[in-house]
Amino acid sequence: MTNQITDNDINADGHLQIDGCDAVELAHQFGTPLMVYNVSAIRNQFHQFNKIFEQNDIDYEISYASKAFANTAMYQLVNQEGGHIDVVSGGEIAVALHAGFPAAKMSFHGNNKSLEELRLAIQNHVGVIMVDNFHEIQLINQVVEELDETTNVIMRITPGITAHTHEFIQTGQVDSKFGFDLASGQVEEGFELLHKNPRVHVLGFHAHIGSQISSPDGFNALAVKMMRLANKFNNEYDFTTEVLDLGGGFGIQYVSTDGYLAPEKFVESIINTIKEQASQYNLQIPSIWIEPGRSIVGSAGLTLYTVGSQKRVDGIKPYVAVDGGMGDNIRPMLYDAEYEVVSASNPRAQPVEEVRLVGKYCESGDVLIKNASVPSLNAGDVVAVLDTGAYGYSMASNYNLNLKPAIVFVEKGKAQLVTKRQSFENLYELDNNLELGD
Repeated sequence: MTNQITDNDINADGHLQIDGCDAVELAHQFGTPLMVYNVSAIRNQFHQFNKIFEQNDIDYEISYASKAFANTAMYQLVNQEGGHIDVVSGGEIAVALHAGFPAAKMSFHGNNKSLEELRLAIQNHVGVIMVDNFHEIQLINQVVEELDETTNVIMRITPGITAHTHEFIQTGQVDSKFGFDLASGQVEEGFELLHKNPRVHVLGFHAHIGSQISSPDGFNALAVKMMRLANKFNNEYDFTTEVLDLGGGFGIQYVSTDGYLAPEKFVESIINTIKEQASQYNLQIPSIWIEPGRSIVGSAGLTLYTVGSQKRVDGIKPYVAVDGGMGDNIRPMLYDAEYEVVSASNPRAQPVEEVRLVGKYCESGDVLIKNASVPSLNAGDVVAVLDTGAYGYSMASNYNLNLKPAIVFVEKGKAQLVTKRQSFENLYELDNNLELGD
């Protein structure tokens, strides 16, 4: 769902619907807060990415960025669509394996992979490790020797490109914790160390410049630098770059004032730039990999909340509280992220006031929407905060010992609970009683 409600999003009762499922009924059946994902929308975005590559007759890989949102059902859905996944922790590897996702279709990212995580990846024959730094090279060499295994790697580089997005989600600039610095010769030094080990096969290069990016300019600049690097390594090391992974970060529209470009348009621009560069350098076009996350699930998800208390003081913008908040969506606090909200029972209702939509957590900063234009709302009403599919549940917490919400997938009028709501017992099941003292 985009943040523009259409006739297709409203059912015969005038309620908000998600792919044929009544949002109010979902809230009553599964409770709130409730995260709802439109499976058809997720499938469609995969199809759009596939289509643009196939039209250009390019070898490619669409590697879904697990960090945007992951659970067992999501990994199974990606597998149904023929996608790959990028994983950034032992936990993501473990859940993906539990889901039956093929290890060969995983790429393992991260700037501080532990020895245990690398063992898990290499033992299970994860398809490729995105090697990030010199310390990791040492660990990889240790693990492949210890396990008598081989592994594929791709070198993550820091390209020196500053993406136009929030500073917390910029990752391609020189001053970054990620990757081998391109300007200082670290890439060459790291490559030579990796190339010495016959158990390690270097496939190519990877970079990621940030997230929620609204213009293709940064990606085009990255493609130019990556192809220049491929040409340099071809000339100096007689190395053929099999893979160029340009990461993800394709932005989506959260509010009507956001600039927006269809995610597949970013990819089309990248492909055209790489084709031009390949022709200039007389190089074969490598396999192009991308890592969309937000652009796959962001607009496919929404969160249903139930309205509770309200606070009204003359001269002050009213506060309307819901039964969730920063525990299920930290992005407004962390990134000043903006969202739009509608009444689930009457999404076309005209706004009558501007309020602060706030959560139930013991923080003054627990504000979901600072300036929410809403119709008249009362306790018990169900509201839908739109486009929350990315970096909501994946960044959720048990702050104040609140429960994480349930997750429902819907498709063509059918709804399935794919992650249960936590119980109070889940909050203490890992605890031990105190044995110290009297």
